[in-house]
Amino acid sequence: MKIYSFSPFGYEGALVTVEVDLRRGIPAIDIVGLADSAVKESRERMQAAIRNSGFQFPLERVLISLSPADLRKEGAGFDLPIALGVLAAGALNAGVTSFITEPILVMGELELSGQLRGVKGVHAAVATAVSCGILRCIVPVQNTDEAREVNGAIVCGARNLEDAFRALSDTSFFESRCGASKENAVPPGCEEVDGVYFPVISPGYEYAELRGQQQLIRALQIAAAGGHNLMAVGAPGCGKTMAIQKFPAINPVLTVEEAQSVTRIWSLAGLIKPTQPLIRIPPFRVPHQTASIEGICGGGPNCRPGEISLAHNGVLFLDEAAEFRSSVLQMLRVPLENGSVSLSRAGRSTNYPANFQLLMACNPCPCGNYGSKTKICLCSSKSIDLYWKKFSAPLLDRIDIRVFVENNTDENGETQDRTSLRSTAEIREGVARAITAQRKRQGIKNAKLAPQEVLEHCTISREVQDVLDKAIIRFSFSPRAVSSCIKVARTIADLAAEKVILPEHMSESIDLHKLCANMVLEL
Repeated sequence: MKIYSFSPFGYEGALVTVEVDLRRGIPAIDIVGLADSAVKESRERMQAAIRNSGFQFPLERVLISLSPADLRKEGAGFDLPIALGVLAAGALNAGVTSFITEPILVMGELELSGQLRGVKGVHAAVATAVSCGILRCIVPVQNTDEAREVNGAIVCGARNLEDAFRALSDTSFFESRCGASKENAVPPGCEEVDGVYFPVISPGYEYAELRGQQQLIRALQIAAAGGHNLMAVGAPGCGKTMAIQKFPAINPVLTVEEAQSVTRIWSLAGLIKPTQPLIRIPPFRVPHQTASIEGICGGGPNCRPGEISLAHNGVLFLDEAAEFRSSVLQMLRVPLENGSVSLSRAGRSTNYPANFQLLMACNPCPCGNYGSKTKICLCSSKSIDLYWKKFSAPLLDRIDIRVFVENNTDENGETQDRTSLRSTAEIREGVARAITAQRKRQGIKNAKLAPQEVLEHCTISREVQDVLDKAIIRFSFSPRAVSSCIKVARTIADLAAEKVILPEHMSESIDLHKLCANMVLEL
């Protein structure tokens, strides 16, 4: 039998071997292996928990080794493996040999009474153990659902130290308390639309409640269907933020494969909820404008995940985007391009996945009234220019869809256009149709297509190329902007159930991309 635990660091973390030796000498407990304060304090917790659980604590000198020795161990999850190691060593000295012979992963925090508390990072620990061939796991009952989402894991849930030790020494008891990994083909709390699953429509997520913003809703439908980044520009109160906040209702849920990496990140951050052990609903993160670079990209001594990693396979929504620090906005450029972020701390580095969809909402000027039909803008040309320079051309070039949202109100504040928009259910039908086409064609959303894949899956005719060439000359599109127009046009064609890109698809794509910083002044 070999007991392993897990030391989280960044996205990867490392397995830690827990060894216990009982030797003659003055009774004491020594822990070696670069243990931090929380791990060193576990000797007091586990000693009290062993005695309060009815076990006899060894009277010998106890040496606890956590290896590899050069890896710093942190967190309270070492309480249970250390306690089980001590009990197993005492039992072996007494001649008891009926222990599980296979290597086993153990995690859990002990109360003085011997009860177990849940710990964070269990999904990451079990996934790492399974990849190393360690299939048996003992974790607190609070973490069992989370651990069983890892394919191949055989997880035993323990309520207290007595349950955990019995599972370690009694194979039949282990089998009675364990469960194999789950197969969640149908996510709970979701509904199917043409073979694609969406979250159940909750109050406040109905697009039919909005009036007069059909262009924005159309742009959001295209963004959801193809995973495209989007920027909505408009005066305060025009409805851009309200429309984007309803975006989760039309964003399809994650597949089981996509959910595994998201669940690992959220587990490391301690954000897993008992009601959602596997994160199937795409994350929708809305950081505040005062967020720092470390808060957005991640960091700290343990390289904790930031907002862009917590939004992996989901959405990062920057409301009032121009109020974020310029350094924070510019930092987004590399993760948007690579789909990952690398962090380095104290000689160690980690690589978090950050394949997120960026949605932004901002005003056209500092006062927000530029372009309004009922209000006067008091900003100078220089202040508006400085306002838009915070975004920079390289960042805007990575935004596939840009929409100027008109303020459709009269002098009395009444909405001028009262045409009802399509309902959320109707919007979902088009998104489901496009998602199904993309999964059959290339397996990923159009926004994530590599240059070679664009050539393969987004072929265009001579007529469509002429439309694009005219736009390149008129709007000075960069090569990245041209690629964005083609991918958005491919998504529009998928929404229309067309196998080829037509000229009207390319024209709509160009209209959705041509808005940029220097054009806002012309609106």
